Amino acid sequence: MEATGNVYGTKDQHEVQFLGLSTCVWCRRTRQFLERASVSFAFTYVDLLDGESKQAALDTLGRWNPRRSYPTIVIDDSRVVVGYKPEELREALNL
Repeated sequence: MEATGNVYGTKDQHEVQFLGLSTCVWCRRTRQFLERASVSFAFTYVDLLDGESKQAALDTLGRWNPRRSYPTIVIDDSRVVVGYKPEELREALNL
């Protein structure tokens, strides 16, 4: 499994950043939801990073979600959805 990357879908009107853990079932379900909805997004699995990359990801996570829980989805650098919340994601992404 890659630590970071991009998933390309037909719905790319929003800039979506997914921060998760590779071992988290709720992260897996959230990613599956985004993929099935054909949403384009960048992903980061924080537990697969190390050094400066990991610290940068944790800093980003802490800025948007002070509890640093997973998954954390940042939309358009203005809105955050924390946890597996399909309805909230549908509303935020106009799905």
